[in-house]
Amino acid sequence: MKKYIILTTLAIYLLSCKNNQTNKDVEISPNILLIIADDMGKDALAGFSEGNVKPQTPNIDAIRNNGLNFTNFWTYPTCSPTRASMITGKYGYRTDVRWANQKLSKNEILLQKYINDNTNNGYVTAVIGKWHVSGYDATINPETFGIDYYEGIFIGSVKDYYSWPLSKKGKQSLSSEYTTKKFTALASHWIQKQDKPWFMWLAYNAPHTPFHIPPVEMHNQGNLPPYKEGVDPTPYFMASIEAMDHQIGQLLNSLSKEERENTLIIFMGDNGTEPVVTQVPYASNQVKRSLYQGGINMPLFVSGKGVERKGTDSNLITSTDMFATIAEIAGVEIDEINDSKSFKSLLSEEKLIRKYQYSEMKNEKNDAWTISNGTYKLLVFADGNEEMYNLINDPYEKNNILNSTLNTIERKSKEELEIELKSIRN
Repeated sequence: MKKYIILTTLAIYLLSCKNNQTNKDVEISPNILLIIADDMGKDALAGFSEGNVKPQTPNIDAIRNNGLNFTNFWTYPTCSPTRASMITGKYGYRTDVRWANQKLSKNEILLQKYINDNTNNGYVTAVIGKWHVSGYDATINPETFGIDYYEGIFIGSVKDYYSWPLSKKGKQSLSSEYTTKKFTALASHWIQKQDKPWFMWLAYNAPHTPFHIPPVEMHNQGNLPPYKEGVDPTPYFMASIEAMDHQIGQLLNSLSKEERENTLIIFMGDNGTEPVVTQVPYASNQVKRSLYQGGINMPLFVSGKGVERKGTDSNLITSTDMFATIAEIAGVEIDEINDSKSFKSLLSEEKLIRKYQYSEMKNEKNDAWTISNGTYKLLVFADGNEEMYNLINDPYEKNNILNSTLNTIERKSKEELEIELKSIRN
C-alpha cells in the first residue's frame, strides 16, 4: 500500500511537471499581429510633433502608449521594397526590389517559411490585405513562398475603395465592401479558426490614395462631400486613417481575453505621406518617394505579450530587422541573419542594437542610397551628388553641411559613414 501511494504521488508530480512545461511552451509562443499602414508618415499620426492636423486614433494610440515607440525606424521610400526587406531580412540591392512594383524572386525564403522551417511548423501564417511584392506577375502568390493563407489586394492600390479586385488563391473576384472593413473581417475570421499560435500580417491599403469617404460610423471628419480634384484632401486622408483605427479596434475586440493577452502587436507605416497631404515641417519633396526623413523615418509601435518596457526608444532600427525580430519572438534562436538584426531584446531591456542604419532607392530615373549613425546622415546619388545632414541640429534636413567646409568631427563622421557604406554595398 505504501509503495502504491509513493508511485501515485510520483505520477501526479510528473504529470504536474508536464502540464507546467506545456503551459510554459504556450507562454513562449505568442500570437504575432503585424499591422502595416500604407503611406502614413509621422505627420499624419498622433504622438509625434510633426504635423498640425491629426486624426483621432484611440486604438493605435493605445498600442503606442502600452508599449514602445521606436522613434528611429527606417523603411524605404515606397511600399514594395519596405515589404520585401521585412520578409527577406535583406537590403533592396540584394533582392533587386528597390522601388514600387518591382518583383521579388520566388527563390527567396520569406519570414513565414523561415519561422516554420525552424520551429517544427510551430505557427500558422497569413497575409491579409496589400501584397505588392510580386510586381504584376499573378503566378507568384504569397502561397508560392510558403505562407499558409492569403486574401487581399495583389498589386499596389485600388481605383475605388468600394469596388476592387479581391485576390485569393491566384484568382480574383470583385468586392464591393470597403477595403479596410473587408480586410479586418477576413483577418478576424481566419484568426478565429486557428488552434495553434498564429502570425497574421494585416496590410491595410489605407490611407493610400485615392482619397475617398469611409463609412460614416468609422471616422470623425464630419459630413464630407464626395472628393474631387481641387478640394483639400486632408480631411479625406484623416478619415481613412480614423477608419483604419476603428477597424483595428474591431479586430482586437474580436479576440478573446486569453488570446489578446497572448498576442504581440506591431504597428508600423511603410513609407512617408503622399506629398499632396504632407504637413510641416516636411517639404513636399521630402516625404514619400524620397530618402529624406519624411520618406523613410516611420512610426513603429510594439506592445502586448512580452513587451516589458514602455515609452520611446531611439535605437537605429531598419525594416530588414523585422525578419530576425519576429523570428526570434516566434521561438527561433537567432539574433542576426542576412541584413537583419533582432530588436526583441529591446522589449525588455535598454541596449544598443545598431551603430548604423541604411536605406536606398532605384527606379528608371533615380538611384540613391543613404546611411546614418543617428547623428549624421549621408545621402549618395549615382550621378555623383552627395548631401549630409546633422539630424540632431537639423532633423528635417534643411541645411546640407556639404555646402560649406566640414569641421574635424563632420569630416571624420563622413569618412566613417563612407566606410560603412562600402562595407554594406560590396
